[in-house]
Amino acid sequence: MNPEIISWLLEGDPSIRWQVQRDLLHASPKKYEAEQKRIAKEGWGARLLALQDPSGTWAGGLYGPKWISTTYTMLTLRLLGLSPNHPQAKRACKIFLDEGYYTDGGINFFSYSWKYSETCVTSMILALLTYFRSPDKRIHDIASYVIGEQMPDGGWNCESRKGATHSSFHTTISALEGLFEYECLFPEKKKIVGKVRARGHEFLLMHRLYKSHRTGKVFDAKMTTMPFPPRWKYDFIRALDYFRSCDAPRDERMSDAIELLKSKQKKDGTWPMNSGMSGLKYFDLEKAGQPSRWNTLRAIRILNWWDKK
Repeated sequence: MNPEIISWLLEGDPSIRWQVQRDLLHASPKKYEAEQKRIAKEGWGARLLALQDPSGTWAGGLYGPKWISTTYTMLTLRLLGLSPNHPQAKRACKIFLDEGYYTDGGINFFSYSWKYSETCVTSMILALLTYFRSPDKRIHDIASYVIGEQMPDGGWNCESRKGATHSSFHTTISALEGLFEYECLFPEKKKIVGKVRARGHEFLLMHRLYKSHRTGKVFDAKMTTMPFPPRWKYDFIRALDYFRSCDAPRDERMSDAIELLKSKQKKDGTWPMNSGMSGLKYFDLEKAGQPSRWNTLRAIRILNWWDKK
């Protein structure tokens, strides 16, 4: 690792610093957890927490308006690494359940127009409830709903109830992230959930993480960019970072994505932010076209994981 790059990363937001200390410098938990606590007090995390409504939501809504609602703000706070026990996050989790838990065991924020839970939303909420350690037992129903929505090809698609027969990259990565967080919180579920996740891994690997399994061509050029935060959308570095986070077996079918990641590194050793945050936003985390601490951090830790023996 380039010491100058590490120093540059450590000049960033607390959400960057604590993950550099944990993932790149392998600091003691005491050290990086102390840095992690600063997320709620300064920088991006503190700014987002300050925007929470008196009612406990953000922008007055659970899922909309995109991209400043409670769901998307909480997803960003999870990626920043806000403490899992933070009271403001726990308050939002309770609202998700009180307002969104549906009769089929999933999450439905749109019951006025949908008669079943939406798989992408349910998966994202599962990730939030488990990361922020909600004590509510309905978490198990929500996890069961996601598991039950897995398709024959191993992935997930929120359009399956409308007739879709092939899984979606977008839905699949949200389902995998949610189930992994669930498995981490409830390790006794590992045997069952691990098998489900392994089938989901195979779906992504069959597509070499971003290609058509029929033609071998890039499925969607947007999947080869590196936005942050990803919101509900899939991209190749999000998939690689997921595989790294759960220390999945390194598979040759990931190699195209690894080479793509390497090709995006600039001469100065950093990775750029390809595209900025579109639509409604509270503020930019980083600017498009500029060196990105987020992407540099993610790229280095992915490559370290890939190269380890």
